Amino acid sequence: MTLSPDRNTPIPPIADPDDARWIAVKRRDASADGHFYYAVRTTGVYCRPSCAARLPRRENVSFYATRAEAEQAGFRPCKRCRPGDAAQASRHAAAIARACRLIETAEEPPALAELADAAGLSRYHFHRIFKQIAGVTPKAYASAHRAKRVRSELGQSDTVTRAIFDAGFNSSGRFYEGSTKILGMTPGAYRDGGAGAEIRFAVAECSLGAVLVAATGKGVVAIEFGADPERLVHGLQDRFPKAGLTGGDAAFERMVAEVIGAVEAPRQGLDLPIDVRGTAFQQRVWQALRQIPPGSTASYAEIARRIGNPAAVRAVAQACAVNPAAVVIPCHRVVRSNGDLGGYRWGIERKRELLRREGAV
Repeated sequence: MTLSPDRNTPIPPIADPDDARWIAVKRRDASADGHFYYAVRTTGVYCRPSCAARLPRRENVSFYATRAEAEQAGFRPCKRCRPGDAAQASRHAAAIARACRLIETAEEPPALAELADAAGLSRYHFHRIFKQIAGVTPKAYASAHRAKRVRSELGQSDTVTRAIFDAGFNSSGRFYEGSTKILGMTPGAYRDGGAGAEIRFAVAECSLGAVLVAATGKGVVAIEFGADPERLVHGLQDRFPKAGLTGGDAAFERMVAEVIGAVEAPRQGLDLPIDVRGTAFQQRVWQALRQIPPGSTASYAEIARRIGNPAAVRAVAQACAVNPAAVVIPCHRVVRSNGDLGGYRWGIERKRELLRREGAV
């Protein structure tokens, strides 16, 4: 296992495995938990790599692959990180799941102290563990859930005002302050299936099949691959059934040509403005993906570390899976830690070919 001394820069393979383990201990890397344990001769205890105890001197540390090996060597488990308590992660996950249900069923977003009490944790540890497991803060989770409720209510309620109150907002003014950020358009337009929104689009052919490009005046809202051009267009219509979908003008055609150029020669990169909607966590992931240079790859775990959530590897993979804008948000450059390609929304063979053209595989 090769680990980076910081959260962003890869390092060459380390000849001595213990050097890599020591780096993980210094970083208190939770992703290394379960892979090894370290023991401290001066205290007689052994710990998880992520233990929050004071960092020992390197010359006093030894490493063991299992807890049994550490205990056979005469060390006892640390009372702080409790390396023998395999159920701790499960308890934390269950506590955060309870907090999520409380958020989802409350009329108003619960206070942090109320959520922490329900989880049986201090506010500081609850906030940290919630972010590790859920991938976002409790406040961002509550906001995303209310946004989801608004979208659902707008499709069912007789009026926009009733939908706002049914979704848990105690005043329409508070909702309208952030309605465009929540919905991507005005509430009335969203309720009417995108009525009033102007989206230009085009479908072109490239060496990877059909590609649909769609954009508002602010930027790209979708770049999607497929085998059937009509199906791609129908998918866009399903998302915005009442939006004004029109063919592109000359400027838009130049944008489409840039997209095709990036597909055929992806090493040149693609720097177009985007107007995609997602949760706060998804936006952070997508921004991190745009910073991966052409010809390079990053693992899901590395992206999680870059955005400050090293435990949110699965959530990073899910954000990649719902990326609405291929190539411009280059999720094809994210692979598994063992080098496997992982998944790709538009087919693994397209991902492999894009990476091959960039010289990354």
